[in-house]
Amino acid sequence: MYMFIRKYTKVRSVADAARRAKSGIGQILRESHGFRSYYVLDGGEGVGVAVMIFEDRESANAANDKVLEFVKASLLDLNLGDPEIIAGEVLVNIESEA
Repeated sequence: MYMFIRKYTKVRSVADAARRAKSGIGQILRESHGFRSYYVLDGGEGVGVAVMIFEDRESANAANDKVLEFVKASLLDLNLGDPEIIAGEVLVNIESEA
């Protein structure tokens, strides 16, 4: 698996960004090859973090490019700025047995 983490530090409203991402980014990701999961978290004080998990690096890179285009075009009014991006192979995955 391959993970992309994008951290935004000056978000005017993380809740609004998450709500809008759910439909716009959600559609992009559901149509993307190798997509596994997507999460958005509110880190407080204008910090928003988005996590995308894919089956492989190629799928993740292709989707990330589309997501960044959507963010720049559709979430401009939220003053997200440029994200800090961390990406890499997932080395450990532990899931609940429940």
